Parts: sequence; C-alpha cells; structure tokens
Amino acid sequence: DDAARQQAVENHVPWLEAARELGCHSIRVNAASRGEYEEQQKLAADGLRRLAEHGERMGLNVLVENHGGLSSNGAWLAGVMKLVDHPRCGTLPDFGNFDLGGGKVYDRYLGVRELMPFAKAVSAKSHDFDDEGNERHTDYRRMLRIVKEAGYRGWIGVEYEGQSLPEPEGIRATIRLLEGVRKATS
Repeated sequence: DDAARQQAVENHVPWLEAARELGCHSIRVNAASRGEYEEQQKLAADGLRRLAEHGERMGLNVLVENHGGLSSNGAWLAGVMKLVDHPRCGTLPDFGNFDLGGGKVYDRYLGVRELMPFAKAVSAKSHDFDDEGNERHTDYRRMLRIVKEAGYRGWIGVEYEGQSLPEPEGIRATIRLLEGVRKATS
C-alpha cells in the first residue's frame, strides 16, 4: 500500500533527525512485509529510496539489516539494494540473522558475501562459544575473510544474543574472538 509505505518513511524521519543530532553516520531499518519475492523487492526498494532521499538531505545513510524473512535472503536483499540504487542506502550484514522462517535458514556465509558490496556497517553477532572461545555457529575466521575480501574497512559492531553467558560477558567474549582473529590474520 503506497500510503502505508509513505507513512512508514515519514515515521522514520524523526530517527534520522535524532541520528543527525547524535552525530551518527546511519540509521538501521528493517525491510519486512508479505507477498511475492519480486513484488516485495520492488516495494521495499521504493520505500528505502524515499527514506534514503531524506537521509541524503541530512548527510545520513539508511542501512538495512538482514533481520528475518525475505531480508535474511542475501540474494533478495542484494536485489533490493540494486533496485534502490542510491549512495545513501546500504546494508548492515549481521552474521547471525539468516532465519527465513518456517524452519528454513539461509547460508550465512553466502548471505554476508552477497550483502558486503552494499555494506556501510557490519554486525558480528554471537550466540554461544566453545572452550577455545570460538563461536559455535559462525566461523569468525571465514566470516571476517569475506568481510575483508569485500574491501570493507569500517566499524564492526558487536552483538551477543546467547543464553549461556550474561550479556556483558558475551559481548566481551565476542570482542576477544574478533581481536584473536585479527591478530591471527595480520
């Protein structure tokens, strides 16, 4: 619905204003709705382009995180970015958000590889660690190699969604893992 999509864009303008006031470079949004693959690409691209045009006037980026459903399909979201075709619209690849729903999961390494050409930020999400401090579900060496090979040299955010550690400890464990991979690959 065009009116609802325009309202969603307008609802995000205060977030752009707050981000500008805080000195941020971007806001993160989701691209979620229902319908057929290609139609949803076109509709998401339309709304994102409108929002990116607002962001451009404020010197801000609009980033879409893979965040469930179609947005967790790297090919779908990369296709949306190609349709948006705006320098202020990009992706925020999240290492751990590739749940397509219905028990289906998108390949996280393929998804990050597909999203990196549009990345303006990256989220290193973790859930659980083995005895050596490695993330049990994501091979961080492999993932960071994908990020680096894409030419990305920006910030990597840290996110912990596990249950085995208190959140502050999970965040610190993720940072240690990132630092360990960096040292091992430098």
